[in-house]
Amino acid sequence: MSPLRSNSKVLVAMSGGVDSSVAAALLMQEDLEIVGCFMRLGSPGETLDTPIAQSTDSTGNPLRIGKQGCCSINDAEDARRVAGRLDVPFYVCNFKKDFGRIIDYFVDEYNAGRTPNPCVRCNDWLKFGRLHDYACQLGAGWVASGHHARIDRRNGRSRLCMGHDAGKDQSYVLFGAPIDQLDRMRLPVGDFTKDEIRQKAKELGLPVHSKPDSQEICFVPDNDYAGLVERSTPDAVEEGDIVDLDGKVLGTHPGHQHYTIGQRRGIGVALGHPLYVIDKNADTNRITVGTKESLLATGCMARETNWHEEATTSFRSCTAKIRYNADPVPARVRATSEGELEVRFDDPQESVAPGQAVVCYEEDMVLCGGWIHQPLDD
Repeated sequence: MSPLRSNSKVLVAMSGGVDSSVAAALLMQEDLEIVGCFMRLGSPGETLDTPIAQSTDSTGNPLRIGKQGCCSINDAEDARRVAGRLDVPFYVCNFKKDFGRIIDYFVDEYNAGRTPNPCVRCNDWLKFGRLHDYACQLGAGWVASGHHARIDRRNGRSRLCMGHDAGKDQSYVLFGAPIDQLDRMRLPVGDFTKDEIRQKAKELGLPVHSKPDSQEICFVPDNDYAGLVERSTPDAVEEGDIVDLDGKVLGTHPGHQHYTIGQRRGIGVALGHPLYVIDKNADTNRITVGTKESLLATGCMARETNWHEEATTSFRSCTAKIRYNADPVPARVRATSEGELEVRFDDPQESVAPGQAVVCYEEDMVLCGGWIHQPLDD
């Protein structure tokens, strides 16, 4: 228990998955007062009274709601069942209105030619924004979740660190957590591997011990990102040119929102050798394609930065992740006079996409992070 917190009440964000369920159970073993909370975000099939087994995707095919997302109706029911099994109070927080901000951000980023990461924004704005406010109203000393990351006390203060299961580490999506909130965060599953968490859930008799992990964005359960953008802003998705690096028109596309940086399949043109999406220009509605070598960047610039220790304008060594599922690579980072991050990779990296986060580490500790707005090639 943190020496900075004598309050024994913990608000646990219970998503209905195995990680958050075990997180609640582990905290109970510390004789803490647990309060479970499910965040109602407005997932498909908007009612929490009756679980919905099936819906359909954009093509009319059956779709299992709750298998891919993290906040569906079935997930709410699973969270209720776990809370009942643990005999802890359970509340549903209606964050549907707030969640609209996440969806608007997602749509706006795609329309601006960037590749958004709504899960990071959800953590920043809701899970460790609104949820912390709610915890204060309940008089809770901590907010806990099932993220695979750790809060360690080092050099007299709390630090956000990687989870022990490297393949499941989620410190990347938590980089935006305010430093002054780390003392109020509990991340109990970060000390275990995913297999160990499932085994603990089974031993504890939790009904979600074999539940599949969420895989995709909860408000896009059919995986049709461009479809969501087009339904939300139909006038923003238009046909445009596909060009090469010299500006030569090679074909047309149905809307730049259908493409991501580094994409190879489904581009719609063929030149006898592999082509990749190198750039998306929302102003001209053009997609630029080129060879794999053209994807390489020597670094990136990032805005909306969050330093977990004092920022420095001198380069310091680190490792950097440029997307959630990327491995950290050796790099250097500094704060610019304009308050941005400048990250320089030791070796050029592929598919550095504006709109994604770059997170820098010192060994296993989060050092800083920000939102990429420009890859560097010099």
